[in-house]
Amino acid sequence: MKIAMVGSGYVGLVSGACFADFGHDVVCIDKDDSKIEALRNGVMPIYEPGLDALVGTNVKAGRLSFSTDLAEGIRGASAIFIAVGTPSRRGDGHADLTFVHAVAKEIAETLENDAVIVTKSTVPVGTGDQVERILADANLSVRTAVVSNPEFLREGAAIGDFKRPDRIVIGCEDEFGREVMNEVYRPLYLNQSPILFTARRSAELIKYAANAFLATKITFINEMADLCEKVGADVQDVARGIGLDNRIGPKFLHAGPGYGGSCFPKDTLALLKTAEDYESPTRIVEAVVKVNDSRKRAMGRKVLDALGGADEARGKKVALLGLTFKPNTDDMRDSPAIAVAQTLTDAGVKVAAYDPEGMEQARPLMPEVEMVSGPYEAIEGADAVAIVTEWDAFRALDLKRVKELANAPVLVDLRNIYTPDIVREAGFTYESIGRA
Repeated sequence: MKIAMVGSGYVGLVSGACFADFGHDVVCIDKDDSKIEALRNGVMPIYEPGLDALVGTNVKAGRLSFSTDLAEGIRGASAIFIAVGTPSRRGDGHADLTFVHAVAKEIAETLENDAVIVTKSTVPVGTGDQVERILADANLSVRTAVVSNPEFLREGAAIGDFKRPDRIVIGCEDEFGREVMNEVYRPLYLNQSPILFTARRSAELIKYAANAFLATKITFINEMADLCEKVGADVQDVARGIGLDNRIGPKFLHAGPGYGGSCFPKDTLALLKTAEDYESPTRIVEAVVKVNDSRKRAMGRKVLDALGGADEARGKKVALLGLTFKPNTDDMRDSPAIAVAQTLTDAGVKVAAYDPEGMEQARPLMPEVEMVSGPYEAIEGADAVAIVTEWDAFRALDLKRVKELANAPVLVDLRNIYTPDIVREAGFTYESIGRA
């Protein structure tokens, strides 16, 4: 089957490469000439473990190609996926569907064969109806169906998530769409991956509801971490204790500086706006968004406290280790590190930072932060070391060397990747999250 993937960003590129690896003939389409040229030369626009090898293998096999020509790219395709960005709209927080509508209109103007149009982008409830109207207004002489197929990919583990999914959600309204989507995902069906067919609006809401629920779990355990610090409990024990309950589960119960990335911040906000439009307030999600936003700067103040307070911190230096919102990605969108760094520089603290993959993306977002080439270069002369992102490269720092290089042996572990007793025995003042 030929598949066209319109949009060659994170979702489109990973999905397109994985579909090609299943044996489909896939063309990834993007308006960005430089991106397409780079992909043709084997240069990935994003960092995702294993993606460059997967793309290279399928390009070599002739199953994956790249184009800037949408009309040519969708010709003969049985399934056309829309995988373009839906960022938060400036001013009101709604999901911006400009790119989705533009792609739908271009498809309507150029489609020459029967095809299913699939929204892979995260879109508000009712977007499929809008795409359907755009196609209907074009009076096409070919058969079409509009389907919602939300993605559930974790950055840093996207290829595994695509090939071994917890579930595949497909929202469609007719048998034609169902038949084509069954063929698209037949390789995963043979692996017994659960495929859930729903109404289209249900599928659109499932994506937002899932992300909001996960964001709620993160925010809940972060608030429990604050309480643990007050009462002398250990949040890691609390998380294990509640996570062993099968009704709750252990995932997304890791206390830290708050959630970020390309999905949770914008999707929770978009869900709030949809709920407002339909006069069905989601008060829990509203609280989650507010608590998470405030937590990021609170983590910056936690570092200031480790320096002796805001007044004492002025003129001191902090080594910031980890800038991306999570490890194994170069994504800086809504990363807690941005707010932490801003809080520190606002207080007159000098900040030197290092991240294994996110340095170039971080530079324009942190103009006052000195970017250095390694963790120990950042630590040299620092009055405190703050771990913001739990990259593997930071899990086994040479504490003796850190103590020799730093101006003061202070470690603020915002991801709880160290054992308190070991760090303190090494002569450090140690601060972590949710531990007495």
